Amino acid sequence: MEENISEVDLAYQILSESGKENPIYFKKLIRQIIAKKNKVVQNEAAAISEIYTMINMDSRFQHAGDGLWGLTDWYPPETKRRGSTKTTAK
Repeated sequence: MEENISEVDLAYQILSESGKENPIYFKKLIRQIIAKKNKVVQNEAAAISEIYTMINMDSRFQHAGDGLWGLTDWYPPETKRRGSTKTTAK
């Protein structure tokens, strides 16, 4: 069954099963994906680069620092402080 789902969907599944707020190091995550898909890999570095790019471009995933990836749902949305837009009449 896992052979038929995309690499990014499988990454999402693996991270979901790892437990909330439990990021995984990208190489470990990608090696799990390759193993679950029974994918024959000629060049591991190229496979890692390809899958890493797909994960990086998918908004469901968030880089957690130090090569760790988690799910965007685990982290609160970033809030950017900007100058106050309120004006006071004098």
